Amino acid sequence: MREGRLGYNSRNGRYGLLAMDLWLDTGFHCGECLEVMVDDKWVKTRMEMDPARNWYLVGTPYRGNLEYIRARI
Repeated sequence: MREGRLGYNSRNGRYGLLAMDLWLDTGFHCGECLEVMVDDKWVKTRMEMDPARNWYLVGTPYRGNLEYIRARI
């Protein structure tokens, strides 16, 4: 698995996975699966966008600004 943090990629308008400021994944599409850290536990989720064009992670408290969330793929 590749692990890092989520970061917004302004080139494609998507959140991607960063490790040490290098893109491991330049941008997730709606429905793509990943795992994120919630309360010190890895939780399986998927990236989605609501009708107001806010990104969120299904089944987690994360919505809107997803910068710096620990994630892995």
